[in-house]
Amino acid sequence: MAGLAVLLTGVVWASVGIGAVAIEPGQVAAILLKQIGVSGPWTFEPQQELVLLAIRLPRVLLGMLVGAGLSVSGAVMQGLFRNPLADPGLVGVSSGAALFAVLTLVFGATVLPGVSMLTGPFLVSIAAFLGSVAATLIVYRLATWRGKTSVATMLLAGIALNAIAGAGTGLMTLVADDAQLRDITFWTLGSLGGATWTALGAVAPCIVLGVLGAPFMARSLNAMLLGEAEAGHLGVRVERLKQGVVLVTALTVGAAVAVSGIIGFVGLVVPHLLRLMLGPDHRLLLPGSALLGASLLLGADLLARTVMAPAELPLGIVTALVGAPFFLWLLLRNRHRAGIGF
Repeated sequence: MAGLAVLLTGVVWASVGIGAVAIEPGQVAAILLKQIGVSGPWTFEPQQELVLLAIRLPRVLLGMLVGAGLSVSGAVMQGLFRNPLADPGLVGVSSGAALFAVLTLVFGATVLPGVSMLTGPFLVSIAAFLGSVAATLIVYRLATWRGKTSVATMLLAGIALNAIAGAGTGLMTLVADDAQLRDITFWTLGSLGGATWTALGAVAPCIVLGVLGAPFMARSLNAMLLGEAEAGHLGVRVERLKQGVVLVTALTVGAAVAVSGIIGFVGLVVPHLLRLMLGPDHRLLLPGSALLGASLLLGADLLARTVMAPAELPLGIVTALVGAPFFLWLLLRNRHRAGIGF
């Protein structure tokens, strides 16, 4: 855990300092000290101060929140489904957000002109958040019967809803014009390029609430590893736990997707990797997922905005290029340990 904290600190310093305008660590410290009225021994240019405070700092903080939120949501979903291959997208959060966002990009200015003028540039983000919450609630209601929620039904309902939302998103892509198509493509591939202090303030309460609330379910998730019946005999309120997991997933992933678009593999790979390092104990797994998820997403964002500078790669492409080979390596590693061949 200490190593993960040190790793996150190093990635944060690299993210705020590396870019088209280079800022040394001492200059970063001097700029931050200036905001509280303290003069540092290092000198800096006004351009460096503007870039740090207006662009990089909100982007880094947003990346930390999004990475932590996605990873913690993946960890609690894997604990609920008792499957290390589960991720937040299984309950339709990301696909629901994508559908509502694409609908807003295509029809928002014509169907909802008054709302568009009122919300300004945040209309798509608000629609994406509402879509993620709506999709999660639909899946939860479909899986709940007479006060009991079936995890297997939740999984199947999520797969069906993902297919329906994917079809709707594809249909909107066909009817979109060239400008809308570029926005749709960039949004569905994910990016932190729209990070501002306003956007950060809007999503931070939801993500922080989900990330800080998840560890309170750690002992119950540990008991769930034995099975629902066994967890109930140990005193776990299983239905209350399922509601908590759904709520955490809807809050954190919905807010993250609303502000950054769809970013894959973070919620799947990070908890899986930490299980290999720390074991299945959710008391360590959940805070560890927050730290490693924040580090991984910041590192991917740093790579996305520097590897093709001045252009910027979509963040979802970078996480997929890193996460997919790692995931395949895990599969091959497990197959080799089990002695399974082709």
